[in-house]
Amino acid sequence: MKRRLWALLFFLILIFYLLPRGVRVFYPFLYREIIVECADRERLDPALVAAVTRVESRFYPRARSEQGALGLMQLMPETAEAAAVELGLSFEREYLYDPQYNIRLGSWYLAQLLREFGDLKPALAAYNGGQGNVRTWLGTGIWDGSYNNLHQIPFAETREFVRRVFRDYRVYSLAYPGLF
Repeated sequence: MKRRLWALLFFLILIFYLLPRGVRVFYPFLYREIIVECADRERLDPALVAAVTRVESRFYPRARSEQGALGLMQLMPETAEAAAVELGLSFEREYLYDPQYNIRLGSWYLAQLLREFGDLKPALAAYNGGQGNVRTWLGTGIWDGSYNNLHQIPFAETREFVRRVFRDYRVYSLAYPGLF
């Protein structure tokens, strides 16, 4: 009995030790230095920025959506240009394919949404579905802003985006402990 208990304890310790490393195969943390730098500048959790980047582009810097969003954090050119102006940066659409530039603007924009909405769930919904839409949903009671009621969000893509970012945020936080 004692031997089985020790074997079980050893197995649990081994799983606990190896699990984060195994998860990292499926959840790489590319552009880590850039993400950490930009997240710190905006007072964001780097795990959150990594999660948004993974969900938006799977860390492919030349990503382009059907709607016209570009780069790692899938920024619409109009949104990116406004962010660049606020940050005192020059703007060219092609710059959005540069990881440093894209993550800098995307982190700033995400931080702005968090300040505006005061909560991560509506901020993420606005990142994907637009600030005006989220203001309308919250203002008219279409969505109460909670995670439990994501089903109230009228856009399926936005519901799924928020779910996926929360899932990936948890995974990054667990898979890379102490790195943030």
